[in-house]
Amino acid sequence: MKAVILAGGFGTRISEESHLKPKPMIEIGDKPILWHIMKLYSYYGVNDFVICAGYKQHVIKEWFANYYIYNSDITFDFTNGEEIIVHKQFSEPWKVTVVDTGLETQTGGRIRRIRKYVKEEPFFMTYGDGVSDVNIGELLDFHNKSGCAATMTVAKLEGRFGVPDLEGDYVKSFREKSREDMGWVNVGYMVLEPGVFDYLEGDGTVFEGEPLERLARDRELACFKHQGFWKCMDTKRDMAQLEHLWQAGEASWKVWDR
Repeated sequence: MKAVILAGGFGTRISEESHLKPKPMIEIGDKPILWHIMKLYSYYGVNDFVICAGYKQHVIKEWFANYYIYNSDITFDFTNGEEIIVHKQFSEPWKVTVVDTGLETQTGGRIRRIRKYVKEEPFFMTYGDGVSDVNIGELLDFHNKSGCAATMTVAKLEGRFGVPDLEGDYVKSFREKSREDMGWVNVGYMVLEPGVFDYLEGDGTVFEGEPLERLARDRELACFKHQGFWKCMDTKRDMAQLEHLWQAGEASWKVWDR
């Protein structure tokens, strides 16, 4: 199966970084968040990727074009006709197709544009800015048993703000918001059957709008409840938190190195 990753948006909420590169190319540690997402899929045996690029898509293409150089020792021998020697060549066993799906194209439109690359087979799909320790194998098993055209992973998020417990017109106590205070939200990490393409009309289609609503009405949208870690890098604050977890050795999504 292929994994489709949406990586074409403008990333306006983290413009301090995204004015230079697409948001999925913003780094955690010394690797783009896109790499972290791909490493999770690769851990579960998914090594064929289709990247839906758009905004500054050349940055993604150039990064993969130079992947050997970034991950190997290199000798530049200018005494012998500018010979380049790559030592200890290493790269993951990935096949990566980077597709320019348009600058202004919405999420559903981007998925629609890569139909020829996934053909008529089921595929994984997720967003290029959220890391998780979701078990991809269990997700796929759940999807297959559901018999639905689509399965999306949902999670409860940690709240950012405190919660007041009220008693009449007074605050009885004040505490940190917990996951129990939150509802389930779509965090990506989906499995989609080819029939989902019938729900996508054009470049302006927002996948999270009418397509998912119609799939739900048709009883074709299953829900995989993830109880573990997930975090989206929407803001500079999110980036700093993910970087801290990585540097502290507490990156829950790093399942490939446990």
